[in-house]
Amino acid sequence: MDAAVATRAAAAVPDHKELVHDYIQHHVMYHMADGNPSVWNLPFVRVPALDVFRHDEVMLATALLVLVGLFAFLYRRDEEVPRGWSNLLELFVLFVRDQIVRPYFHEADARRLAPVFCSFFFLILTLNLLGLCPLFSAATSNVNVTGALALATGAFMIAGALWKKGPIGFLKCFAPAGAPWPLLIVLVPVEIISFCSRVFALAIRLFANVLAGHILIFALLSMVVLFGWFALPVVFMAVGIYFFEIFMSLLQAYIFSLLSAIFISQMAYEGH
Repeated sequence: MDAAVATRAAAAVPDHKELVHDYIQHHVMYHMADGNPSVWNLPFVRVPALDVFRHDEVMLATALLVLVGLFAFLYRRDEEVPRGWSNLLELFVLFVRDQIVRPYFHEADARRLAPVFCSFFFLILTLNLLGLCPLFSAATSNVNVTGALALATGAFMIAGALWKKGPIGFLKCFAPAGAPWPLLIVLVPVEIISFCSRVFALAIRLFANVLAGHILIFALLSMVVLFGWFALPVVFMAVGIYFFEIFMSLLQAYIFSLLSAIFISQMAYEGH
């Protein structure tokens, strides 16, 4: 009898590994938490009214409001020598224009498309940085959000080819010049798959990198639960990775914008 009672009591005690798994899953997949009371939205506490920030559409609206506020109220166009926030924002804009857009587009097209790539860059950067704050969910760790951004790039790839080459030229993008017509039966589907894979890769690359960074931080912190005070030095490693994730937020915004520029220019220009 005592053995049976002890067995039931042991079964009733939640396993540490299971607790850690649930902890990581709930916090990393905060946008799917569905109001679970065990999921914090602030450090060590949950405020139900703030659960609205677990919705990705709210995070997108928040990021847009942050960007509008930065450029509308903190950026000063009338300054001959930009200072403070104006200097920082202008630095990023010039970086996107000179290092991402101009190397891959003709000058006239670069002027037209620079705002598009600035929008990509600033939106992804803002979403990534907001996702590192305890209150907010990481919208870019949701493949639906990154997929929508990648589809926007795909739309510009198609529109750029139609604009520069016309409908016939666009169709010729999927038929390599000089290839014997029997081979086109194989090459055309391969080119179509290649086009789709570029869009797919954009979505998965951003999603996977952001999600992996958050999982790594929570996995390190969970070692304190499993091993107690012996794992305390891991907390300092997690803090270091957290600051590294700030750099990765910038890097992922750059990579997404750069690859988008490359893919769009490849579709728009012959032999580019």
